[in-house]
Amino acid sequence: MKNRFTLFAAAALCAGAALAGLLPGTAADARAQGQPQGPDMAEMRRGMELMQKQMAVMTPDMVERANALSPEIKKFLVGVVLKHPRQSDTLTLRQVMEEILADYHAVATALATDNGELAADAARRIANHRLPRGGLLPYLPLDKVTTQGLSVLPSMEKAVEGSAHLLAAAAEKGDMVAAAQHFGTMTSGCVACHAHFRGQPGTSARVRAR
Repeated sequence: MKNRFTLFAAAALCAGAALAGLLPGTAADARAQGQPQGPDMAEMRRGMELMQKQMAVMTPDMVERANALSPEIKKFLVGVVLKHPRQSDTLTLRQVMEEILADYHAVATALATDNGELAADAARRIANHRLPRGGLLPYLPLDKVTTQGLSVLPSMEKAVEGSAHLLAAAAEKGDMVAAAQHFGTMTSGCVACHAHFRGQPGTSARVRAR
């Protein structure tokens, strides 16, 4: 067991190092060239450390999948952990999604009752949600953890989290019509993401398909 853990830890660290090397302008590049680390490089280094923390709890097959992703997707995933520094050591993705759903209901209630402050607060909680133990990748279908399968994430992030920020700004200004429009775009992004990665919840292999 100890040898297996040592090999897994080494694989996770190698995957993190490979990711750092594939990202242009990282702190590793700066050190190699003897250049001082600027704010952007220091931030990228912090993102790499957060990403390595996630990979340290992944199974070897997931580490291998993550390491095989394109540099563009890896860079996007580093950006995700930088935007969401609250990483839980215990929560699953389903529990995080339940938190998001609670805030989603709060936004809907706030829009219906013309409560801009509640709408803005809840929308920002959606945009700045915490990450589950191990990050997002381990909870996705294995066949979706590919460069092609994850290529939809940037547009979905813009639709969901980007719209949540726009919703919050509009609600604070008292423009509830605009806030409701952003709520619709955010909802469309949620539905598209679920359709791509999750499908219909609660289905059973013991019930024949329609």
